[in-house]
Order: sequence, then structure tokens, then C-alpha cells
Amino acid sequence: MGARLERGLAVEVVVAGGHGRIAMLLHPLLAARGDRVRALIRDPEHADEVRAAGAEPVFCDLESEEDVTTAVGEADAAVFAAGAGPGSGAERKRSMDLGGALKLIAAAKANGVRRYVMVSAMGASDAPEAPADDDVFAVYLRAKADADRALADSGLDFTIVRPGMLTDDEPTGCVSIAESVERGEVPRADVAAVLAATLHTDASVGKTFELVSGETPIDEALASL
Repeated sequence: MGARLERGLAVEVVVAGGHGRIAMLLHPLLAARGDRVRALIRDPEHADEVRAAGAEPVFCDLESEEDVTTAVGEADAAVFAAGAGPGSGAERKRSMDLGGALKLIAAAKANGVRRYVMVSAMGASDAPEAPADDDVFAVYLRAKADADRALADSGLDFTIVRPGMLTDDEPTGCVSIAESVERGEVPRADVAAVLAATLHTDASVGKTFELVSGETPIDEALASL
């Protein structure tokens, strides 16, 4: 493993899925602590919204571009918060949730970006090995599981975050974090706060954990990993 990010020091973070709902909550948290944030987006029409959230838009289609090293550029950390999204089919789950994550891993390694935080999904640890294409949710979990495994084997300073059912509720600032937790919900805003804190928490490096709402303040929960 390479050098850790030093807590309290501003860093440069590249966020894949930069106009996604979690990412748009993450950008202002990182910007507020002085980090420079570059958001990978594929639709130029989203650029102004991304800038307003505190990030610099970088045009990059993770799904169609084979090599994203130029878009990723130099950074201290990468966050994979991209995904095919609801309503997409099995093939797009594989090309985005797995393929996109793999491209970001390759670019991070090529560019010397040591820190990589993955937004995965609760249930990925139980994903079926060969799901049928008509079971899109199972394909999604398999894609997440394969992406998680690739990251864990990459040699990068990784953290894999597996949230429960996402909601748009107001954040509570308190969560339950462990290798395995009881199924439950978690506001996207709390997931974003966990991602922001994770980037500067040494205890989270090399860890995979599930995340739902709970009673423990985020910093305390991460410190206990």
C-alpha cells in the first residue's frame, strides 16, 4: 500500500458518476474542507450544476471510452460513485457498474492515484456467480461483487462502501458500519458524508463494510473499523 492521505490536508479527488445523486451531495462536503474536486460527467448540460456543487466538470463517458486516464489525470484519490441506474438492463449493469469501475481502477493505477473509494451495494457479498440476464438485480449485484474483488486485488489503498437501501431523507450523521449489518435504509446524504470522511480515515483503508442508518456518529464509526 502507498502513502495515506493526511487528515486535515486538502487533497484532489476525482469522482466518477459526478452528476449522480450521491456525488452531488459529496462535492460540497469535499469542497467545504478545501479539497479540489473534479467530477467525471458525460452530459455537458450538467456542467453548471456540478460547478454549483463545488466541483470542476470533466467530460468523460466511462461506458464508451476505453481509456479514461487522461480524464482522471493526476489526483490524490478517486471515488467511484457511478452506476447504470434504475431501469437499465443487465448488459448496462455489466458495462457501467463493473466496466466503469474497472476503467477507473486502471486509470488510477496508471496515473499513480493510490486512494480509491468504491460505492458498492449491500448484498454484493451474496451475489450469484452466474445470474441469468432476466434477473437484472442479480446481475447488478454480481457486477458490484466483481468490481469490488478487482479493486481489492488491485494493490490500491481501497475502501469499499456497501450502503443499504438509499433514501432522500435528511441526514442524521449517525450510522451503523460493519463488515455485515442488518438490512436497512440510509439517506444518500449520510452515504456522501461517510465517503467524505472515509477519504481521510486511515482505519478504512483495505476495508469493505456495509452501511445503514444507526446510532453512532460517522467519524466514530469509521475510527472503529
